[in-house]
Amino acid sequence: MAIFAGFSNITKVPELRRRIAFSLGVLAIYRIGVFITTPGVDRTVMRRVVSGQGGLLGLFNLFSGGALSNLSIFALGIMPYISASIIMQLLGMVSKQVEEMRKEGEAGRRKLEQFTRYGTIGLSCFQSFGVAMYLEGLNNTDMGGGRFGDVVSDAGWGFRLTTMITLTSGTAFLMWMGEQATERGIGNGISLLILASILSGIPGGIGSYWAAQAGEIQPLNLALILSIILVCVATVVFFERAQRRIPIQYARRQVGRRVYGGQQAHLPLKVNMASMIPPIFASSLLMFPATLANFNVPGMSGFSAVLNRGDWVFQTCFAALIIFFCFFYTAVTFQPVDVADNLKKQQANIPGIRPGRQTAEYIDRVLTRITVGGAIYVAAICVVPSVVAQALRFPFQFGGTSLMIVVGVALETANQIEAHLITRSYEGLTGPRTTRLSGRRPA
Repeated sequence: MAIFAGFSNITKVPELRRRIAFSLGVLAIYRIGVFITTPGVDRTVMRRVVSGQGGLLGLFNLFSGGALSNLSIFALGIMPYISASIIMQLLGMVSKQVEEMRKEGEAGRRKLEQFTRYGTIGLSCFQSFGVAMYLEGLNNTDMGGGRFGDVVSDAGWGFRLTTMITLTSGTAFLMWMGEQATERGIGNGISLLILASILSGIPGGIGSYWAAQAGEIQPLNLALILSIILVCVATVVFFERAQRRIPIQYARRQVGRRVYGGQQAHLPLKVNMASMIPPIFASSLLMFPATLANFNVPGMSGFSAVLNRGDWVFQTCFAALIIFFCFFYTAVTFQPVDVADNLKKQQANIPGIRPGRQTAEYIDRVLTRITVGGAIYVAAICVVPSVVAQALRFPFQFGGTSLMIVVGVALETANQIEAHLITRSYEGLTGPRTTRLSGRRPA
């Protein structure tokens, strides 16, 4: 009952009510836009094409919340924004100007966000043109829309320009809504849009499984799938809350008659420092070969066809990219040298480790070790459930990647809600006698 009492406290905070209502309104607008079809296409034919293919195309449709199969104005989803964010992260490692802007504080952050928006528009134009060419190609493709009918009713430059304007505008609108939800709502707006996209596929997945089994459910397979889902959820919660705590000792200093410092604290390092970003980055990067194939780039057509099959090649590439992005994103977002310098300025040190360079090396060594475990965990949780579901022929796209994103976003949103409650002298969502969601467990 304490948990229900904690949820009832949400209605007692007017600001929190407004924020939750605003986020729900953004999600409602997003789901309505998913069913607004792009001019000049037949979404019935496209739905049959997407349902007959898996792998990359199915993953793209999953992250767009079914917008691709409906050929809606949100068919590109929020992936161009994520791709632009990847590019800005890469530029931060090779460009001194980008690195300097990152160190300028709030002003620099706003400049980087503006450049990310420009990059999102550019990538949206590029990808939307690729989508238009892909849709036109389906008209004469035996493996695609050709056997179901024409996807595009009137192909040509008029259709291509209309598709580019429509899809680019849809992505820009999603980006704006996500930023507004982050600023005026609760949780991260971009993550909430991806969460809504994934959750919207649950009813369809259950319906597909029921239709495939002709109403005859196999209890053992269903129990196995449910058990795997529960184990994955528990694993995600455990690793997302796990951390390595490095002890820190502050030096004592005397000012007049008062003595300051001397306290002991700790530096928390999460096992999964990159959170849910690696699978999103990896899936976004795997979508580029399909776009390049539409421009007849040599070698991309065959590689895209292999990825679309969703077999061991796709899973291997997906796992390798996840591990790479775990280390890459951690290296970009967490700088041991800067942490060591800040500790030195605060007259703090790690017991047994000299301040400065040795502290940075020690933190980097610890971070590398725990990132190895975190990267293996992320790759396993994203690949293993999907492989098992394919082996059991379970037509349910709510795989490991989806579970990790859903659980991660849910934990982040719940933590923000609880922080709002606690700052206003209310008990958190978990009640007064239970462990806080924001609490961390050592790895």
